[in-house]
Amino acid sequence: MPHPQNSVDPKLLEILVCPLTKGPLKFSSKTQELISEKAGLAYPIRDGIPIMLESEARELT
Repeated sequence: MPHPQNSVDPKLLEILVCPLTKGPLKFSSKTQELISEKAGLAYPIRDGIPIMLESEARELT
């Protein structure tokens, strides 16, 4: 079953981890980002694809 444009496949979320901390990520539907609380970073999702690069992530405030 296809997922709405503003969500992430739950199976994908289960296997993705923060590239820096190897810790879990949380999906934010509000900002369309994957949040690593441990690293204090938010990784963007563009066209349904998580961009898991530290250089592309924004720092959480």
